[in-house]
Amino acid sequence: MDDSTLTELEAAAFRRLVAHLRERTDVQNIDLMNLAGFCRNCLSNWLKDAADAQGVAMSRDESREAVYGMPYETWKAKYQSTATPDQVEAFKKSHPHSH
Repeated sequence: MDDSTLTELEAAAFRRLVAHLRERTDVQNIDLMNLAGFCRNCLSNWLKDAADAQGVAMSRDESREAVYGMPYETWKAKYQSTATPDQVEAFKKSHPHSH
């Protein structure tokens, strides 16, 4: 197999991984970190590192959007959970009109 074909296959595998992670919004980044030692943010950082190494202009926000499929802040707002169920319950009891 030549280098060009291998690169094309690696790119296809990367795109499939990104598509899978976009579909699995139920899987939190911390779960990925705990189980695999990397998360979506790591993947976006690796993409930016690759761009930097090639002299391609790519911001951190652009690399994250390439992985998340939307601005990172939008993804966080839609899918990232930060509170435990106990914390949410305590919040509801102390702030009954806030939700």
